[in-house]
Amino acid sequence: MHISGRVKGMIMVVIGASLWGLSGTAAQILFQQEQLSTEWLVTIRLLLSGLILLLFAFFSSNRHEIYVIWQNKKTAFQLILFGLLGMLGVQYTYFASIAEGNAAVATILQYLAPLFITVYLLIKFKSPPSKLDIFVLFFATFGTFLLLTNGSLHNFMVSTPAIIWGVLSGLSLAFYTLYSKDLLTLWSSSVLVGWGMIIGGMGMIILQALTTRRFILFSDTPQLHLTTLLLIGFVVLFGTLIAFYLFLDSIRYISPKETTLLGCTEPLAAIISSVIILHTPFLLWQMVGAAIIILVVLVLSLFPQVQEQDV
Repeated sequence: MHISGRVKGMIMVVIGASLWGLSGTAAQILFQQEQLSTEWLVTIRLLLSGLILLLFAFFSSNRHEIYVIWQNKKTAFQLILFGLLGMLGVQYTYFASIAEGNAAVATILQYLAPLFITVYLLIKFKSPPSKLDIFVLFFATFGTFLLLTNGSLHNFMVSTPAIIWGVLSGLSLAFYTLYSKDLLTLWSSSVLVGWGMIIGGMGMIILQALTTRRFILFSDTPQLHLTTLLLIGFVVLFGTLIAFYLFLDSIRYISPKETTLLGCTEPLAAIISSVIILHTPFLLWQMVGAAIIILVVLVLSLFPQVQEQDV
């Protein structure tokens, strides 16, 4: 049976986004059942994924970029900043939110990134908010309230640290998205993301050495049972590399807008897998809040307005 390019692209996005969502649930198992530290898993994920991505780039037509990207001082500084604040920032805050709470809430909070981008661009361009902007801000706030409280002012469904890390994850993803825009016009995504991951992983090692005087890869290494190894392999291979490839390659077949729309399967996969596999409580008004946030992101992708201006 022949599958059209557009259908192929849509399938790739759905699978890639679902793998990202499932990797969050796998990480939650590693943190809360296998007792892995957030810092150790983030370091391993970034270093292994980064090395493999650069290895792919080495055997592609972009191999020269692996070295050339470091020859310009300004570009090198931007790359280091991207790796530390963008890549490491996104990965660590997201996994920390999962460790303190659960994958479902962490993924939805990170999904607020387009909202933060909208607010930033409104401030940057000194644009008065449109009716759509006000609509988006109100419902995103309302949806977040329902997600975190299940509609009760007297009860939070996850801990305060989980909420803080989740919001920081959304802010980090917003920075990652905005800051990488110009870099991606100059360098291939495999080289940029590969180096960003390695820089982020090395940054995590250095930060841990300075703050705890421990070498994280040795001091925090867990007992690696078969289940632990399989889950780590899933997070690195399926939840990072394959998901990244599917998302990246799908752009050849469908538009970025369609990619964003279908990307909503990531939080859905995280919610469904957390509830089914881990029996994470996800109550009615939390579901309503999650649906509102996803709807807001879809509205932003359909009617970008201020986001279409030159960042």
